[in-house]
Amino acid sequence: MTTACASTPQPAATHATLRVATYNTSLYDDEDGGLVRRLEAGDESARRIAAVLQQVRPDLVLLNEFDYDPEGRAADLFQRRYLEQPQAGGGEPLRYPYRYLAEVNTGVPSGLDLDNNGVVGGEGRARGNDAWGYGLHPGQYGMLVLSMHPIDAAQVRSFRLLRWADMPGARRPLDPATGQPWHKDEVWRQLRLSSKSHWDVPVRTPLGTVHFLVSHPTPPVFDGPEDRNGARNADEIRLWQDYISPGEHPWLCDDAGRCGGLAPDARFVIAGDLNNDPVDGDGHSEAILGLLEHPRVLRMATPSSIGGAEKARAYAAAGLQHRGAPAHVTGDFGPRSGAMRLDYVLPSTGFALRGSGVFWPASDDPAAAIADASDHHLVWVELAAD
Repeated sequence: MTTACASTPQPAATHATLRVATYNTSLYDDEDGGLVRRLEAGDESARRIAAVLQQVRPDLVLLNEFDYDPEGRAADLFQRRYLEQPQAGGGEPLRYPYRYLAEVNTGVPSGLDLDNNGVVGGEGRARGNDAWGYGLHPGQYGMLVLSMHPIDAAQVRSFRLLRWADMPGARRPLDPATGQPWHKDEVWRQLRLSSKSHWDVPVRTPLGTVHFLVSHPTPPVFDGPEDRNGARNADEIRLWQDYISPGEHPWLCDDAGRCGGLAPDARFVIAGDLNNDPVDGDGHSEAILGLLEHPRVLRMATPSSIGGAEKARAYAAAGLQHRGAPAHVTGDFGPRSGAMRLDYVLPSTGFALRGSGVFWPASDDPAAAIADASDHHLVWVELAAD
């Protein structure tokens, strides 16, 4: 007999509900086209990712770190050969009739010296550091939205090209040794804010149109004392805070040239691996706290899991102490960083919460066998009309 817990949601209720999730799948490859080749050959990690999705069965889900290719071949393969096929440890086959994917900034050469090493581009990591977002080829660490409900593709807004310098009060990185700007002016004026992209994806659901606000800000590490990635992470998160706040926001111009934020009566769900823990880690925690405490974001119980709590307490017993609640962590990032809460599904006011969780079963649960394909775990919420 199995016992329901926060990690393993029960089947969706028959009345109008919407199960929304985010999942950093780690389905990326360092070689251009590498993910397509892996999925064609049969990929064990992809099978386990699909099994988790078959278990949780979200109506709407963001997959972070799913490599983008212009033809959508990786998305096609994942749907047909993995989600639509029974997987060990999974549930019934799962088909998403609708999806959204588009270009991201990762791996796209900027033609600028973004890492300030005196060289533009280069090989390997040096090339990745001078891309608009770190990546070894265009589309690495991309994003994919899958939906059971129609996506209003004509109304999707992308902020991939938005310049960081256009944000009022942007956290321009400074050289702490001199107090001067770390990027040269000609670089700063062109630098894009989004390390991957920011999308507003309107979805026509049984609860009405829901704006799925998805992103994957840069990790606030892999930089130096200038904290350029920490500053960028905070401002990538602040983009959504400004987007849902009152005011005209004329600087918030999408890639099609339309400016302004979200309508005040629109309902939304913010989702993604935001790479920022409210109390632990290297990020500017005030950025994520500003989003969690925003007046338009629903106050709700934090999604939790038994397996996450188990892992966090194991790290604490080994001497890696964190301040956050053990049950709230969403990923295991190794003995240096431990377990943290980095992945979020944040509904707007106007919804009622019917359930939530992190798919991270206890280590002695048979479902744990499918839960370790990524260092992140799927986070889900189930919503109804308020």
